[in-house]
Amino acid sequence: MAKKIAETPMMRQFIEIKKQHPDAILLFRVGDFYETFSDDAIIASEILGITLTRRANGAAQFVELAGFPHHALDTYLPKLV
Repeated sequence: MAKKIAETPMMRQFIEIKKQHPDAILLFRVGDFYETFSDDAIIASEILGITLTRRANGAAQFVELAGFPHHALDTYLPKLV
């Protein structure tokens, strides 16, 4: 990962899983969306043609974010694998 990410509980989980699977793009189900973070969000936004944005992540820090509705998983997942 390019930079240190503020450690909210979800970001701690992201960091731990990313350490175990550094080459994988991680998708997190957050409500009605699948979201990707940090470098994964940059890659996913380019591959999927979805918007890249940033989310406040505690301590006045931001993390890159890209996501799509859960019902679109069958459309987007094959493009990522």
